[in-house]
Amino acid sequence: MPLGINLNHGIENVVSKAIEIAKEDWNSVETSWGFTVSPLCMFGTHRNIKDTWMNWLRLGVLNTLNLKELEEKNNCIFIDTCGLQGELDVEVPLEQITLTVNPKYRYGGNLSDEELAQRFQSDSLAELISYAIGCMMGRYRLDKPGLIYAHAGNVDFEEIYNDNTTHSSLTNNLFVADDDGIIPLTDQEWYKDDATNRFRDFVRTVWGEENLQLNLDFVAESLCLSALKPKKSESSLETIRRYLSTQFYKDHLKTYKKRPIYWLFSSGKQKAFECLVYLHRYNESTLPRMRTEYVTPLLGKYDAFADQLKKQLEDASTSEAVILKKEQAALEKKQTELRAFDDHLKHYADMRIKLDLDDGVKVNYGKFGDLLAEVKAITGGKE
Repeated sequence: MPLGINLNHGIENVVSKAIEIAKEDWNSVETSWGFTVSPLCMFGTHRNIKDTWMNWLRLGVLNTLNLKELEEKNNCIFIDTCGLQGELDVEVPLEQITLTVNPKYRYGGNLSDEELAQRFQSDSLAELISYAIGCMMGRYRLDKPGLIYAHAGNVDFEEIYNDNTTHSSLTNNLFVADDDGIIPLTDQEWYKDDATNRFRDFVRTVWGEENLQLNLDFVAESLCLSALKPKKSESSLETIRRYLSTQFYKDHLKTYKKRPIYWLFSSGKQKAFECLVYLHRYNESTLPRMRTEYVTPLLGKYDAFADQLKKQLEDASTSEAVILKKEQAALEKKQTELRAFDDHLKHYADMRIKLDLDDGVKVNYGKFGDLLAEVKAITGGKE
């Protein structure tokens, strides 16, 4: 029988509802053109992230089951219309419901329900961190939905970012973008405005001061379900710092399929200095500013810390001296690496490199030599 389906069966209604659910799901993903805001921030009226997460989880389960029902209704209509009873199965397995909020589809494999739930929770909180980085960079604004700034060379950034002709009721924009689009990623607190401290400010802005520690605890616990291995005696903020300094960029490359929008400038293996730069805000003054505002001051801080360790060693017991000498050796390696990076950075800063976004990430990323991390993975080994 030809597929001249009788629409009186309700096929249009079924398909329309299915598309609506699928579209809403896809637009909750940062890489979607229709992305407006992190889904967890949409539920930000709750005063803690755990409740927010649970609401998002419940909605995801509901949408998954609703889409499953709609797809099965759709199958039933076609099977009845085409007379294929007994030949085709109406039921659609849960792992074939293609929503990002459906862990059985998203991860597949032979994971248990508990493992799937843990991975989904961990990834969801990592995605919240990615959205927060976007707000730090000025790509997004908490009080305005959608993409805010994706032009080139930081041109007209202030005007575009501060355009308040349209509003959203999401929240007050108390969380403002970084003034230069350079966000340090450090394994220790060397800068008050590094990614870790700014993420804490982001959480405070969305969910309030009262439950700040509780919220940071939930984020850290969630990351340790899958993204990180837990560490004993590590504070929640230290766990978040460890994620940002060791795992965030790996996840970012995976999300953007090795075409990152935030670029990781790195001094090297010792991670003496690392920072993210938003591709669309990079301009000829970015590298000189990185050097004068971040790298040079950090060299001074390292020198001061070295002097401090030296003084501590003078009065240290034998066991304390062993620990301090290890710190001293690690610091010396970082100092050596940072000085070399500073020389490289000066060289490239003097070149006043321009980007042409029409050339794409692969070409532009290769213009900075070994200042950037993961160059071979992104450029294919060519500069």
